[in-house]
Amino acid sequence: MNHTLMQLPRRAQTPPPATTRYFSLSRTTDKVVKILLGGDLFRLRADAVAQQLGMSGTTLRRRLKADHTNYQFLLDRARQYRCEQLIKETWVPGKCVADKLGYLEVNSFYRAFRRWTGQSYSQYKLRHA
Repeated sequence: MNHTLMQLPRRAQTPPPATTRYFSLSRTTDKVVKILLGGDLFRLRADAVAQQLGMSGTTLRRRLKADHTNYQFLLDRARQYRCEQLIKETWVPGKCVADKLGYLEVNSFYRAFRRWTGQSYSQYKLRHA
């Protein structure tokens, strides 16, 4: 027997199953996502969402942090999702999309869109129109 190679127990040699693991979200994070997807993104600030949930802004931040996220990240994902839904149905000018997604400045929307897709809004339009 070769003593330089140790044999592992049989189950340790089998690779782990090829499944994707998802983090389960707390009820608070889930509720925030639902509020963001169903509400007016222009008016929904973190403190207003916290008040809707019956907690302080500090408690909301702490609970989201426990889920390894924050309000701004969830707001950005909600905006991205809504943007995809808006331009999937029909092409809408960037200024209109920015307004519907709650951006005060259209350039902030254009920067976010480039971050989401890797393309400018006009490049995306040319490729997907």
